[in-house]
Amino acid sequence: MQTALAAGAIAGTILFVYQYLVVVPQIVAAETYESGGHQHVEWQPNEGLERNFFTAAGTILTGVAYAALLLSTVALCGFELDLRRGLLWGLAGFVCFAVAPAVGLPPAPPGVPESDVGARQLWWVMTAGTTAAGLFLIFVTRRGWILRTAGGLLLLLPHAIGAPQATGPGVVPAHLVRSFALASIAGNGLFWLILGAAAGFLSRRTRPVS
Repeated sequence: MQTALAAGAIAGTILFVYQYLVVVPQIVAAETYESGGHQHVEWQPNEGLERNFFTAAGTILTGVAYAALLLSTVALCGFELDLRRGLLWGLAGFVCFAVAPAVGLPPAPPGVPESDVGARQLWWVMTAGTTAAGLFLIFVTRRGWILRTAGGLLLLLPHAIGAPQATGPGVVPAHLVRSFALASIAGNGLFWLILGAAAGFLSRRTRPVS
């Protein structure tokens, strides 16, 4: 847990800085179009310190949660982490929790039409879970072509089913939607690689010497 807290805080803090410099300005720009479209927002944090505080706290707590998930999965699989293996596990986390869901549900700024939130959450969880299971069967078990084939099918399953599609007009320009999606995915890639590297480095340093 000490490693999870430290690695998650490091990765979450770096992601917050990235979001503050790259992603948040695009959110603010999209919100100007959303306000112009008269979409109702019940509550949102005030600009400045309040918004930055909530963003930082949420990002760091998310980092700690993902670090705990990563380290517990590695331990249950019977592996030990070092810097190189941490990067590989971080890359796997990026694929499971960012790349695969973004194929069907790319990150979108405020003002973009969205499908039902329950349907989106269900598809996201299914996609992350089947992608993780598929990667496990392909790269971890190494028990023949049958399991690897099953792993490949699991990777394709949520995309064959299809993500829930939104309907309705959008008020945000297409170039801003595309830029936001790319920036968000890049930020997730940075987060997961740093999380994996930090978890591997700290795990090796704190491992008891036999």
